[in-house]
Amino acid sequence: MGAVVLVARLVLADLSRHRAQALMLLLAVTVATATMALGLSLGDASRSMYEQTRAATAGPDVVALSGDTGRAATSALAALADDPAVVAAHGPYRIVHADLTTRGSTSSGVVVHGFAERPGAVDRPLVTSGRWVSPGGTVLERGFATALGVGVGDRVTIAGRSYPVVGIAVTAATSIYPWAAQIGPGGGPSDSGGLAWMTRSDARTLASSRRLPVTTAIDLKLRDPAATEAFREAHRDPDVRVDFHSWQFTATQDTVILKDSRPILVVGSWLLSFLAVTGVAALAAGRAVEQTRRAGLLKAVGAGPGLIATVLLTEYLALALAGDALGLVIARLAAPGLASPTASRIGDAAELGGAPVVTATVLAVAVAVLSTLRPTLRAMRTATVTALSATARPSRHRPWLTALSALLPTPLLLGLRLTARRPGRAVLQACSTATTVIAVVALLTLHAQPERGYGLDGSSVLPNLRGEQDRRLMLAVTVLLIALAVVNTITLTWTTAMEARANLAVARTLGATPGQVAAGLSAAQLLPSLPGAVAGIPLGLGLLSLFAAGNSVPAPSSWLVGAALATLLATMACTALPARLAARRPVAQALSAETA
Repeated sequence: MGAVVLVARLVLADLSRHRAQALMLLLAVTVATATMALGLSLGDASRSMYEQTRAATAGPDVVALSGDTGRAATSALAALADDPAVVAAHGPYRIVHADLTTRGSTSSGVVVHGFAERPGAVDRPLVTSGRWVSPGGTVLERGFATALGVGVGDRVTIAGRSYPVVGIAVTAATSIYPWAAQIGPGGGPSDSGGLAWMTRSDARTLASSRRLPVTTAIDLKLRDPAATEAFREAHRDPDVRVDFHSWQFTATQDTVILKDSRPILVVGSWLLSFLAVTGVAALAAGRAVEQTRRAGLLKAVGAGPGLIATVLLTEYLALALAGDALGLVIARLAAPGLASPTASRIGDAAELGGAPVVTATVLAVAVAVLSTLRPTLRAMRTATVTALSATARPSRHRPWLTALSALLPTPLLLGLRLTARRPGRAVLQACSTATTVIAVVALLTLHAQPERGYGLDGSSVLPNLRGEQDRRLMLAVTVLLIALAVVNTITLTWTTAMEARANLAVARTLGATPGQVAAGLSAAQLLPSLPGAVAGIPLGLGLLSLFAAGNSVPAPSSWLVGAALATLLATMACTALPARLAARRPVAQALSAETA
């Protein structure tokens, strides 16, 4: 039998015997790698969707805007189309700055572009619903319409005049909602707002009847789309103030809404990976005796160290790589929704780049290796005879611990002794709890930040999309972390119970009740969780300080203390079931299994 076939058969046989452990590792790696790949690929996904929208709408290479009014500004913009570097142009056209109110009294700023009823060769908005502009009607940009909750057939009021919404469209000539204005009235800074289109005559009538601020713009298609900076430098006019927005600038501006999303996902993937290592390490420690016996059997039939290491590690590596592949698929499917939360872009996200794929794969392999390397090395170094007769390592006798624990109630006595006998396991539980508290502290701090909505005079009439995106992602990451922490706690409790079943059976023969044994097992997890919960608060605040803005508001102390207490209560609840099941095992069965 070939070595590859032998390894495959041994791995498959072991996986079939430990399906729950295999599923846990698979899910943990999948969640961690998907989160990591998403965080690293959001920028590329956003740019890909912009490029697809630009191709579908004949997006301009340069948009030139002037806040000045009058014939001089219009002539200066029109002259740009005569440059030999320009192959096509649209405009100059009128941009009217106004306010928009829906039937539900939702109010927002809006810029109205005056367009022809038949779009030209440059900047042809793609109508995704309804039809293009006609006299008396307006078309809303899709991201803006989605935020307003408005569709074709509804009516909106622009500068006090009611218009039917005849269509919904997308464009690459402006940034995504809520940054459609590009420049403000008079060339100054712009406020958050949406985009609407009307016919040229309707836009002119709107501006003149209400005396609204007007900006003039022209869309340009260059012979060399990459030469936008050179074109801008060649057309600096000291007499007319003109702002140039290149397609590169617009693509970069789209990613501003993802500014906080990427660190949330990347840091979240680090924390998820740490919890995955913690959980899998607990499983591997619980199977240490079994793995040692397995290594002894392989040695007895002539297997060398290399083959033994391959057999023991391949199972975890195979599961980790399978989880990595599944995580990358999930990241690929989820990227479009996360990269374009405003619905202002169309298309699918590009294939994941090399960097996210390589990083996620390295992460998956690291989780598998770090979790299982120590028990694998221990199994390889154990002599054959010792390995074949391997049993759980006896605990070391500590007189001071005996004297101290004798003064405690029985559940606390059992919990303290179980914790002291397995300090490594206690550290894993403390780290798992601290990681969970770090995530909860970050979520609470994020919810404590005041959000300025998109609307007139800073009123929160429309939700802040970036804030909502960050809150949703932080909530999702926190839920995943809590779920992994729950699984880890249950796994640690059950592993501790199985390893200490003989000692717990002896305790029951000496008078301990099943309830006291169950409480002792819970205490064994709760004791290390306490310092973990306490340490998680400052660690979470310290981690947030690396990414938070200078004017961020800290979460109330009562929230943070409550989060730590809730984590401890959740730990008690998670340990209750496995502890009770282990405590109900018959004493004779536990003792006979240990001596068999």
